[in-house]
This record gives sequence, structure tokens and C-alpha cells, in this order.
Amino acid sequence: MKAFKQLLLVATLVSIFSCSSDDDNRTIDPGNAAKPITGNILIGDLTEDAILSASIEYNLTGSFTVKNGATLTIEAGTVIKAKSGGTDVFLAVERGAKLIAKGTSTNPIKFTSDATSPEAGDWGGIVIAGKARSNKGTDVQSEVAGLLYGGTEDSDSSGELSYVITEYTGAKINGEQEFNGISFFGVGSGTIVNNIVVSNGNDDGIEFFGGSVNITNVYCANIVDDMFDWTGGYTGTITNAFGVRNDGFDAATEDPRGIEGDSNGSDATAAPISTPTLKNVTILNLNPDIALKAGAEIRRGTEATITNILFVAYGSASFGNRIDTNDSKGNGTLTISNASAQGNVGDDKVGGAITGTVSVITDGISVTADNTVTAKTGVGADLTAFAWANQSFVVTMLN
Repeated sequence: MKAFKQLLLVATLVSIFSCSSDDDNRTIDPGNAAKPITGNILIGDLTEDAILSASIEYNLTGSFTVKNGATLTIEAGTVIKAKSGGTDVFLAVERGAKLIAKGTSTNPIKFTSDATSPEAGDWGGIVIAGKARSNKGTDVQSEVAGLLYGGTEDSDSSGELSYVITEYTGAKINGEQEFNGISFFGVGSGTIVNNIVVSNGNDDGIEFFGGSVNITNVYCANIVDDMFDWTGGYTGTITNAFGVRNDGFDAATEDPRGIEGDSNGSDATAAPISTPTLKNVTILNLNPDIALKAGAEIRRGTEATITNILFVAYGSASFGNRIDTNDSKGNGTLTISNASAQGNVGDDKVGGAITGTVSVITDGISVTADNTVTAKTGVGADLTAFAWANQSFVVTMLN
């Protein structure tokens, strides 16, 4: 029905040294010593600066780790296909290493599955570790990929991700360990992250484990668990975030959410507290068969601020709760402004304080028979920011 499908673009070779209207944010370049990787198989450890070329389609066949001190640069338009069916297929960036993945709106970088009929969970995902603070400690092992993260350098840089599509991620290791689309472990604010798409993820879309990295224009479509997630003392800012569960995408955990925000489940007072700021957010459920447990669940010591958020359960879709700040391991607190809700999004479940009100509206988003989504300008996320990702129906904005 109303599927947000990511289409593979025809890639053309665009040098990382070239200039275009999409290159204005480019501040990091590979060193002169960086060499193209020989062949098209990615596996093992990268110990020196290297480049992936858009003229080669790469196969990620196992764990591929950028080691401390090395930089991996990926050219705009590069396609990387991950071997499906294994829990040991992922891209990891160690603390002290850098990933420079600078796509453009016309030539994004794409990580996908090599399966003929790809599905959520075909491979792991992208895992990045940094030196920023976490309330779990300064030398913590990541939930997946076995990386150490954390420290005291909140302005640390792990490189740049711009115009990157990651799909069919979330391989499950066991009942407690699953990959997300992209996991940021203690990643610092010196890292540039913008224009990111995660689709068909078998766990969370984007998750932050401590750290202070900021992200702008992030779109998570068809995520089995939580679209946007943080824990461990995350203090960054998320600007223009769009999360959607499509009609027909029926894979789900017991408690899928739009937003899940934790600070520390063992000690809700552990420093630093998760104090993220979110601006311009839309959480949309189009699936009448799968209810989101909550539009936003803010808990376990988190103190979040959200400005301009729209919760939508379209048609006969629903949420269990709109906002939930109640948790047995510690309540959360939420300050909201310019918040709106449309459809059957449930009631608020108040444990910690919710400051601000949510307006009930009927015209935040509409979907027509010709698969056109119309979003009200200034309410929630600017959906036109994701037109470069080629969703399968047209998005327009009305004043």
C-alpha cells in the first residue's frame, strides 16, 4: 500500500575531491597516503588509510574493522553489499579511527544486503566507537562488535556520514544482542552526521550509547523495534527526524516505539544524564495491524527536550501510549513544545514530569489514493528533506 521503498540509484563516479552543491559541508579529506582498496571483498582489519571507490561494487563478507589510527574514506555513489544470513557481517570503526562516508543527494552511499529477496536482519550494520563521555564508564565494551568506547573527549571526531543509506540490518546474535542500523558508542560532537536513511532494520534504526554526536535529517522506515533510541548519557541534538512504520511491514518486537530514551537502567542518577534535544520530529504509524507501544518513551533518568513533534496514527493504525515517562527502573522527564497528535495515538502515561501540552489536530499528514503524502508545513519533520532517498510516493508540504 503506502510503502516507503528505497530505490538503488545508478551510481556514477564522483571523486571525493570534486565540488558540487552537496559538498558545502565537506571539512574532512583523506590524507595523501590513503590508497584504494585492492579487490572488492571487505573483511578483516584495516590498519592504514584507505579509500573505497564508487567504480567498484564491494562485498562485505564478514566483520570489517577500521582500527585505531586508520581512516576509511568512501566515495560518493559507492554501493556495499553485505553477505546475508550471518551475525558476523558488519562495518566497525574503533575508538581513535575515522570513517569518512560523504555521499551526495544525487550519489548517496548505500549499504545493503546481497540477498535476492532481502529482509530485515540480513546482516549486522554500522558500529562506530568514540571517546566522548558515557555514564557506563570510560572503557566500556560495545554491545556488539566488541569495541571499547567512552572517555572524556566530548568534542571527539569519528569522521563524517553524509547521504548514507543503510538497509536490511539488525542481525540477531542472541536474545540480548542485536545490531542496529547504525550504532554510535560514545561518539563525539566533532563527528558530522547528516542525511541518513535506515530502512528495514531488525532491531533499532539509530541508537546512541552515550556520547554527544549531533545528527540532522535522519529517516527510519520499517524498523522492527525502536526507530530512534538512546541510552548511557547521550547529550546530543537530533534535528529533523522522521520515523515511519508502513502498512504491510508486520515484523515487530513486543514493544516497538517511535522513540525510546534511557539514561541508565542500573542507576538513573549516573552522570552524565541523558539530556538530548530533539527538534522537528514526526513519528508515523501507517500499519493497522501493529500498534506502536509509545510514540515517545522517555525513562530511566532521561531528561529530554523536544520541540515541534508530530505523532500520527493514520487511518486505523494506533499507538498504545502517546508519551510514556513511567518506568520501574526510573522515570524520565520531558519538556515539549509545539507538540501535535493526529489519530488514535493513545494517552500519556505519566511517571516523571511532562512539561508542555500536545494539541490534537486532524491535518498534520494525509495520504491519498495515488500514494501522495501531504504534510503540513511547520508541523513535525520537513519530509521534503528526504526526497533524495527516492521514497516510492511523492511527499508535498502545504502551508
